[in-house]
Amino acid sequence: MPGMPPPAADERQSLIDFLAFNQNAFFSVAHGLTDDQARSTPSVSALSIGGLIKHAAGVQRSWTQRVVCAPEFPPADPRPFEEQMREHQDEHVMREDETLDEIVATLRAQNDETLRVFREADLSTPVPVPHEVPWFPNDIDHWSVRWVALHLIEELTRHAGHADIIRESIDRATMYELMAAHEEWPETDFIRRWRPTQPA
Repeated sequence: MPGMPPPAADERQSLIDFLAFNQNAFFSVAHGLTDDQARSTPSVSALSIGGLIKHAAGVQRSWTQRVVCAPEFPPADPRPFEEQMREHQDEHVMREDETLDEIVATLRAQNDETLRVFREADLSTPVPVPHEVPWFPNDIDHWSVRWVALHLIEELTRHAGHADIIRESIDRATMYELMAAHEEWPETDFIRRWRPTQPA
């Protein structure tokens, strides 16, 4: 994938292209990492690249479920609140029993499903707002599928930026050199592929 989304002929394709671009950022930022590096927290944040990849999959799963069920709410989660919160917290952490390959594969599958849903959904379908969630607005009753697509772009962009800083804290690797390595871009005077043997 090039270093920015391509021009698109219509609104839906623009949304799809920007979603895909930000989904793919997580593959580049994880390029060349070991499992230990992926679960490390080298910055002042408690987040790791592995945890951010898990969250990128989880947040897409949650919002695409809302789109699939719209204009109704998704089925209520019957589990105790404490169990739901444990799952939410686990979504932000790469555990010792998890590998980077496993969580990247989960993200890849969810990325595909997210794009499929937004290719097929009516962008104007109302998506109901759960008023019991304290950070959701109380003055509106519905978003739209279009809004959800834009929100996911915002969410993925924000966390890809977090991941960039964490990766640079691990080994000083930066976005474009990682993209060049992951996507196997031709090298030029302006950009070189990241290599694990480069000096820190």
